Amino acid sequence: MKVELQNISKQFGAVQANDNVSLIVEAGSIHGLLGENGAGKSTLVKVLSGFISRDAGVVLLDGQSVEIRTPADAIAAGIGMLHQDPLDFPPLAVLDNFTVGRPGPLLINRRQVAKEFRQLAAQFNFNLDINEWVSNLTVGERQQLEILRLLSLGVSTLILDEPTTGISASQKSALFTTAKKLAAQGKSIIFVSHKLEDVNELCDRVTVLRQGKVVGELEVPCPDETLIELMFGRELATPIKPKTRQAELVLKLENVSLTTDRFTLNFGNLDVYRGEVIGLAGLEGSGQQLLLRLCAGLLRAASGRIYVNGMDMTEQPYQQYLNMGVGYSPADRLREGLIRGLSIHEHVSLRTPPKGWFVDWKDTLQKTLHAIALFKIRGNPQTKVERLSGGNQQRTQLALLPTPLNLLLMEHPTRGLDIESVLWVWQQLIARCEGGTAILFTSSDLDEIMQYSDRVVVFSGGDVSEPIDVEDLTVDRLGQMIGGKFERNHQWSV
Repeated sequence: MKVELQNISKQFGAVQANDNVSLIVEAGSIHGLLGENGAGKSTLVKVLSGFISRDAGVVLLDGQSVEIRTPADAIAAGIGMLHQDPLDFPPLAVLDNFTVGRPGPLLINRRQVAKEFRQLAAQFNFNLDINEWVSNLTVGERQQLEILRLLSLGVSTLILDEPTTGISASQKSALFTTAKKLAAQGKSIIFVSHKLEDVNELCDRVTVLRQGKVVGELEVPCPDETLIELMFGRELATPIKPKTRQAELVLKLENVSLTTDRFTLNFGNLDVYRGEVIGLAGLEGSGQQLLLRLCAGLLRAASGRIYVNGMDMTEQPYQQYLNMGVGYSPADRLREGLIRGLSIHEHVSLRTPPKGWFVDWKDTLQKTLHAIALFKIRGNPQTKVERLSGGNQQRTQLALLPTPLNLLLMEHPTRGLDIESVLWVWQQLIARCEGGTAILFTSSDLDEIMQYSDRVVVFSGGDVSEPIDVEDLTVDRLGQMIGGKFERNHQWSV
């Protein structure tokens, strides 16, 4: 199905999210929609998929003007959207989620639907158990389930909104194979992303948005420099991490182990020094998050001792870790890092110690304005955090971290961010290292691990390596270790 958007505009208060945007997606093609965080990509596809109403403009499907006011209208017109966080029901089983939105009688023939599901899944080599709870699936598996559900509803245009965020390399490969197969069947695919390598690998053409406007459209693959110039209007300088490690210990683990339902992890002895960065590499769910939460005081060790700045913190509560200058930044910003429904100002107020019994709103407003300016947050003090783009949510989360910190623990600090925001985040983190903060972070981007870490700890299938100097690693060797190829002298017992 050919999709044409003509002069689409959408405004939120003083923010012009889409400004006279026009776009044509041919049937049987994969069309990239590229732009920095906050460029208007998600707003545009939410207009097309019925989640947001447009202020102006026309939507044409195969040359016919259509009105799309709701997601149900979009589905009826053959348009489905795979959201960055798939819209599913975690407490339900896979088969129950597959039937959501299906027209027809209230009572369905589950045997027939199960047969349909298995046949559809087999077309794309998706290995999903119909009886598994969705809450037990990875993000990539949830994406696969949602794609099958949308296809079963008859969509001929599929929107993929930042789909490679939070999935493994193998799941990304499977997703791209599926997209290409669907395009070969004559379906139109809109691929929303800020990742140059993904757009160049997958798409036929790309439209670039900047500050809500179309600034270019071209065939891909094309040089990264061309796309960066369109996205940001300038070249971007990569921050260089100097050697900031000092002799002073910030974190010390002594024979620490942690037990979960899946495995027992032995972290052994680990010394983390002031000013250094340690990257935690491994497939999702291999134990990196557990180590970060253990060092933040959110989990208890099964054995061993934990010291922060020389103080034994083994049995101390989370608040004591905060008092010792330990900061924790979770990957799930809206579930654990920020609070839906609260504004940026209210978040800053929660982080500001009250003067007496009451919040000094005038004082916290000034602090909020300062944070917005310093961290370049695209919002105002009254903006609800869920209305911010992913990059601006991350900037807000960073703005709420205390200064100074002895130890900063971060899950995927740049997940879902555009290139400029990634570089900006690391500029802030490097500045903290220069001030004496030690950083432990996890990332699925091996290049990021290699570029910014002083040492790397690798997690694989219940095994944990000893810290390895980054100079002794290559991306290829790191990938092999993540796959389980540990050298004997680089593995601790589990």
